[in-house]
Amino acid sequence: MGAVAELLELESVRRGRAKPMSGVMKRMGMIFRAKANKALDRAEDPRETLDYSYQKQLELLQKVRRGVADVATSRKRLELQLNQLQSQSSKLEDQGRKALALGREDLAREALSRRAALQQQVTDLETQHQTLQGEEEKLTLAAQRLQAKVDAFRTKKETIKATYTAAQAQTRIGEAFSGISEEMGDVGLAIQRAEDKTAQLQARAGAIDELLASGALDDPSGMAKDDIQAELDRLSGGTDVELELQRMKAELAGGSSAQPQAIEGGTGQGQQSSSQPQDTPRFDKQ
Repeated sequence: MGAVAELLELESVRRGRAKPMSGVMKRMGMIFRAKANKALDRAEDPRETLDYSYQKQLELLQKVRRGVADVATSRKRLELQLNQLQSQSSKLEDQGRKALALGREDLAREALSRRAALQQQVTDLETQHQTLQGEEEKLTLAAQRLQAKVDAFRTKKETIKATYTAAQAQTRIGEAFSGISEEMGDVGLAIQRAEDKTAQLQARAGAIDELLASGALDDPSGMAKDDIQAELDRLSGGTDVELELQRMKAELAGGSSAQPQAIEGGTGQGQQSSSQPQDTPRFDKQ
């Protein structure tokens, strides 16, 4: 009993797996058909389809015309045979009359018998000729109707093709103006990517400048300084210049006051001044 239950369970599992696989195969088939149908819709051009249909109608019309020509040829051959049989029948009738006039009743009877056989053939050929003539009339009428339909279809085909071409051109122009076509879409995406990349680079450059200015990033070259350091350097340089300028003014003022005293004192004072070393002005550089 345990083995039987196990077998039944395996069978149920197998059947349970078979059902989902069957459903998957059906879905795959449906998806494939849908994809194929969509691809065919994209590849199909209504103008080419109309031209193909018109070509098939022309081929059918040509076959009908060929059939009419064949029936007319057969009818003409029957008419030729009828003319020959009727000519032979008339000839046998004349021969029978001549034989009867000459007293040859047996020859006259034979001629009339042959004429009767030919008359039966003439009757059969006339029946067949009438049948062929009816068929020819039917085929001729069908060819005329088919020709009218083909002409109407050709006019409609050209109208539809012109309308489709105009609609297609209008759609392409509209897509070009609106920018939703594939080509314009690619160009728009390229422009958008370029603008995004440019904005990203500008933002990165601005962030780096701000970080360098704030001192958050060290400059390996030592050239970059923050605002505070630059202001301190400027003030320090200005102070040194002012001090040097004041020192030069003081030295110049001292030299101009000592020169008149030297002129009044005469030579003694000049000797005294010559004996004493005079301090030369010097410029201290800081």
